[in-house]
Amino acid sequence: MDAIMTDTGFVDVAALDDIPQRGARTVATAHGDVAIFRTGDDAVFALRDSCPHRGGKISHGIVHGHGVTCPLHNWVIALATGAAEGEAAASCVPRFPVRVTEGRVLLDVSAPLAPA
Repeated sequence: MDAIMTDTGFVDVAALDDIPQRGARTVATAHGDVAIFRTGDDAVFALRDSCPHRGGKISHGIVHGHGVTCPLHNWVIALATGAAEGEAAASCVPRFPVRVTEGRVLLDVSAPLAPA
């Protein structure tokens, strides 16, 4: 994805329609690749594109509800918090602030947020 910097600190990274529902696209940042997820109800979330277990690309996972299942070992990660669910609950994925304005996806890449 091409990125355009805005005056608010957020970077315009894509049109919402560039991200398929129940899918993801990635953006290269100074903090590593960030996966931007779009759910079936058009909610948008951004997480570091690396599973805490084996470093798998969670952008390749299956998006269901507001979660994604890692393709390497089936851990379910909550998109809103970056927290792994179930047995892996102690492991987490850093989040990034993201918002949609006038059909454009804006990502704040200044620093990842700690998992909630």
